[in-house]
Amino acid sequence: MVTYSECMDAVFKALSDPTRRDLLDELFREDGQTLSALEARFDMTRFGIMKHLKILEEAGLVVTRRRGREKLHYLNPVPIRLVHDRWVSKYAEPWAAALSDLKTRLESPVEKIFEIYIKTTPERLWEAITDSDTRSKYQFGNTHTADWTPGGHYEMHNPKANGMVLGEGENVEVDPPRRLVQTMRALWGEDVKAEAHHASRGRSNRSAIPAT
Repeated sequence: MVTYSECMDAVFKALSDPTRRDLLDELFREDGQTLSALEARFDMTRFGIMKHLKILEEAGLVVTRRRGREKLHYLNPVPIRLVHDRWVSKYAEPWAAALSDLKTRLESPVEKIFEIYIKTTPERLWEAITDSDTRSKYQFGNTHTADWTPGGHYEMHNPKANGMVLGEGENVEVDPPRRLVQTMRALWGEDVKAEAHHASRGRSNRSAIPAT
């Protein structure tokens, strides 16, 4: 069984190499790149790039998805966040979070895939996702209303702002307790409303939560 310490060691090992850090920077600049696209940006053989990507994948810093015949590589910041959480105190967190939020707001929107593995049962994970009280704990205190049926509508509300609707979407796939796929449209500001409206004319932003 892989321990927390071993996972942390893998992250630091992956980040210790400048080429691997450059690869993460490249994926941060443009997420979802193919091996060929990454190879073209580095003075290194294809095999060399593959070796570095393998180490990044093993550390969880890069995740891949198939799209047709292509294999796309995405930056996964979750392991870095876990490192952050280990050493950033609760007193420093608001300042760090504020700066991180500012950085996110000022950057152009790009496609992201975040991934984390949770050691629990499908039933407990499903409850954490669908129970409004539990969900509010990891959604900044915001409440969730939904009927959790295929095609059903859901909304996220801010109870501290007279129940203002912060986001909404539809349940695309509902298969308790194994799979939930939802679309999501942000509504917490005029800028993101316009952005979400533009995105909806192409393809929906989706979140998929499989439990195995």
